[in-house]
Amino acid sequence: MAFQDTLGTPAQLADPDYTPPLARAVPLGIQHVLAMFVSNVTPAIIVAGAAGFGFGTPGVGDLVYMIQMSMLFAGIATLFQTIGFGPVGARLPIVQGTSFAFLPIMIPLVAGKGVEAMAALTCGVVVGGLFHASLGTVIGRIRFALPPLVTGLVVTMIGLALVRVGIQYAAGGVPAIGTPEYGSAQNWTVALVVLFVTLGLKFFTHGMMSIASVLIGLLAGYVVAWAFGMVDFASVGRAAWFTLPTPFHFGFEFSLAAVIGFALMGFISAIETVGDVSGITKGGAGREATDREISGATFADGLGSAVAGVFGALPNTSFSQNVGLIAMTGVMSRHVVTCGAIFLILCGLVPKIGAAISTVPIEVLGGGVIVMFGMVVAAGISMLADVDWNRRNMVIFAVALSVGLGLQLEPGAVQHLPQTAQVLMTSGLLPAALIAIVLNLVLPDPVTADQTEEVSGGLAGHRNDA
Repeated sequence: MAFQDTLGTPAQLADPDYTPPLARAVPLGIQHVLAMFVSNVTPAIIVAGAAGFGFGTPGVGDLVYMIQMSMLFAGIATLFQTIGFGPVGARLPIVQGTSFAFLPIMIPLVAGKGVEAMAALTCGVVVGGLFHASLGTVIGRIRFALPPLVTGLVVTMIGLALVRVGIQYAAGGVPAIGTPEYGSAQNWTVALVVLFVTLGLKFFTHGMMSIASVLIGLLAGYVVAWAFGMVDFASVGRAAWFTLPTPFHFGFEFSLAAVIGFALMGFISAIETVGDVSGITKGGAGREATDREISGATFADGLGSAVAGVFGALPNTSFSQNVGLIAMTGVMSRHVVTCGAIFLILCGLVPKIGAAISTVPIEVLGGGVIVMFGMVVAAGISMLADVDWNRRNMVIFAVALSVGLGLQLEPGAVQHLPQTAQVLMTSGLLPAALIAIVLNLVLPDPVTADQTEEVSGGLAGHRNDA
């Protein structure tokens, strides 16, 4: 309470437009950044690894650039949310960052194709981002089609699509599969140090130590990996101190699979953002989000992704970690998050920071993402707890999960489809989401049907009595 008294009155703390004293606003803003920092740069490392450039390859410079852009455009997209302009931005303390949700689409698009595949990915990010932004005009009218059954399934499928990646990274990374070093005791030792330190800090400490548990766990694993001789600092020495982003750094190549995949995932991401905005206003101000805030957040989500794509970065979305942080601190000031966004932008303009992050061994990252991806699955299951598990809903869930997960595990089952359709179907996530949405709209709800029958029966009885 004493800490909050130095920030302002309860009414001020619940006001998004309130500006706390700068000495408090800056560290609170950096705390928001630390809560999402690891998750923000991880998708770039995963995509580069899937494509075949990055750690221990001549393409490490492109990975450094992607990490740098992840920080820069997360900061810029966050400013779209906190400051806003016109219809863009919720004017709420929303932190934007690179999205895990798009990984099941991005990995098949670039798998084993090298840095050249990034041109098609750029096309998908830009066009998909513009489509995502356009959803801001209709998002309030389509929420009825996305109950917890659908959104919970989607989030669960995102996590299930990624858990394999976490194990591969902990064992030594995709390039090491089939080698004697893959799955070695040394690799697992490093990954498990990260995992156990993270869990220990999360559940046996409080305050900043608990909030930054993943980051501290990664640092602990990094020290162990350095002691094992697994860290190479050569890329840090070669990196510049300052640089500006390059438009279409990886080129631009039209890809129908990328456009369709990113557009559909933009729809899913928009629904996640609705939940995050609602969580922030309830946790920080005790009220429901307004239509203006929800549409503005969706506009900023999509526009932030499109702008990032122009400069070779990956799509952005609102970060759910931020919801819990605001509920814990009780500080709703958007200007606090603006301070964090400025910090991210400064980091993104300094390539040496990106180069330093690229020295993190893949095994260290694996220990961290095992926790992150498992939490995504857990979040999806938590959402599914709100579902009324009648026979109809169980059938919808069963069919969507079976088809989606089955195609992901056995991609050869659709080998006779066109290449674009193969990429979309074997992601697992998109077929599961579409099946769940369509079946939920088409299959009759037994509760509604019973109510209709009762009304019809009552009217018939009334007529007979008459």
